[in-house]
Amino acid sequence: MTHRLFEGKQHASSYFKYRISPDHVIQQVLDFLEKQKGRPFELAVDVGCGSGQGTVLLAKHFTSVVGTDVSPAQVEMALQHAKEPNITYRQCVAEELPFADGSVDLMTAMSAFHWFDRPRFLREAHRVLKPRGCLTLLNYTVDMELSHPDCCSDTLNQVCKEFYAALHPYRSPHLGASSIELYREAFGSIPYPDKEWHECVWVKKPMPLSSYMGLVESFSSYQALLREDPQKATGLSQDICHRLMSIMKVTSAETEVVVAVKYFYLLACKPQEA
Repeated sequence: MTHRLFEGKQHASSYFKYRISPDHVIQQVLDFLEKQKGRPFELAVDVGCGSGQGTVLLAKHFTSVVGTDVSPAQVEMALQHAKEPNITYRQCVAEELPFADGSVDLMTAMSAFHWFDRPRFLREAHRVLKPRGCLTLLNYTVDMELSHPDCCSDTLNQVCKEFYAALHPYRSPHLGASSIELYREAFGSIPYPDKEWHECVWVKKPMPLSSYMGLVESFSSYQALLREDPQKATGLSQDICHRLMSIMKVTSAETEVVVAVKYFYLLACKPQEA
């Protein structure tokens, strides 16, 4: 079954505010879809859409886009920020999608596939994709990197690594040792002849240091620590933030840094006869 870890309204709000949208990766997805299927692009479905940051990136390329998520709080957050008239949102589980057989041009799961019942979801994706329709599963690694002018990035990122290491014991066992291995396994299990694997795709975004802290605090591992020991979680976050500010020689957490996120993703095209 789908693992439900992003249910609370406050967590959904943080997710919307801090998560980094993979704009560059989306263009690669669209290029693959055009190469494999061609236009027109009619229906895209973003499964596990969360608060919709990735969903909106698809809107200008498709006649209609549907974002689905199991969490009412996430869907509510997405609806609050919905502006594109061709996007709708549906609350449902990833393994039982409300779409007809062979009706979807592109199905995406952005930083969500690892929470699904993966074999069931892949069967459901196969059912709803059109012949030559495409599936994209993407995620990013936890080892994000910071940079700041006139500051040693190695020193800065050593503190970041300590932050991630402190959260590792609170990582969901459902994810195994590394989520990238779950995606590699899925890539190997998809029987389509036309498929691609990509990793080490860096996406960089300037943001205040406080937003970087908010991004890490939106991770399921930090949220698990927060539920278990709020004081420990808050203390850890404050300590890391103060140490980063000290290295940067700044006094405000609103100081801008550049956050680099390393994405990996797979692309797969359903055969014409399947």
